[in-house]
Amino acid sequence: MTDQPKDHYQSIVLSGTDTELPAWFTNDYKKYSHFRPMAGGGNGVLVSCKDNNLGRTVALKKLRPGLSHSVRDRRRLLREARVTAQLQHPATVPVYEIGKDDEGQIYFAMKKIEGEDLFKILSRIARGDDSTVRTYTLDRLLGILIQASNALGYAHTHGVIHRDVKPENILVGFYGEVYLMDWGVAKIWGRPNDGPAPDEVTDGELRERLTTAGSRPGTPLYMSPEQVYGNRPIDERTDVFSMGVVLYEVLALREPFRGRTIEETFHNICNATPLPPSEVSTHLKVPARLENICLKAMQKEPRARYSSIMDMVAEISQFRDETMTGPTDA
Repeated sequence: MTDQPKDHYQSIVLSGTDTELPAWFTNDYKKYSHFRPMAGGGNGVLVSCKDNNLGRTVALKKLRPGLSHSVRDRRRLLREARVTAQLQHPATVPVYEIGKDDEGQIYFAMKKIEGEDLFKILSRIARGDDSTVRTYTLDRLLGILIQASNALGYAHTHGVIHRDVKPENILVGFYGEVYLMDWGVAKIWGRPNDGPAPDEVTDGELRERLTTAGSRPGTPLYMSPEQVYGNRPIDERTDVFSMGVVLYEVLALREPFRGRTIEETFHNICNATPLPPSEVSTHLKVPARLENICLKAMQKEPRARYSSIMDMVAEISQFRDETMTGPTDA
């Protein structure tokens, strides 16, 4: 387990739980104080602060300075807040409210998660960090992917396609919680198999955002061929492909389609067959069954992949069960 921040352990103060509402009580932005910057990506800024009404620390997400007047970016922020709020699953972050700050800028408040993203964990494993290697065994990493995939499955049944599944968007809490983050470019359907909503982000806009957002040029590495082409239908099998790429990275500690440029990466996604993880991995012996699951999820044609993320989860879960207890039959 990695070192946790000193302010991570915060005891509940009993004297603050039984008092009457103070005279200064307010339910607007003034209830927040003690603002501290957090890591943010893309067009968003994250800060932690104290909700003085409830005596708890929360996270606020706003737009970066200069973007607050962008109708498109405000719409995406509101979309992320509303989609996340409606996907009430253990692996999605609870959203508390949407509001405007003292300058009239939109924000949304959500649970503050203490943890780190999967990309940082895999990076330390790749560097050979002994503590991380001992803590994050293959079995535990598969468990993390299963929890994130369960959130995807829940979203898919509610007509939502994530479209930006990658290790940076899988957050692992210090107590074993797993959260699938950043639903800002989700594709929303009225109900499964319906057409897109009128305000849907176009695939061209999505491609532009995904190739410029983030702290590393990583998101294009996880895009499906249909996302790259931009004129093909997007459904839950798009997220299956991206989760297959994440599984490949867990097994091989490298991305399967990385090129020297974004254009070369896109070409590889659409045309190249990656080396099997077993031929790339230097840190573990990749089980053939896991390799087959990974390669099936990354098939170029959507119909050749798993038809649902839960079918992929079922195979990974069966592999874990049989690895731990042995096969149930000969």
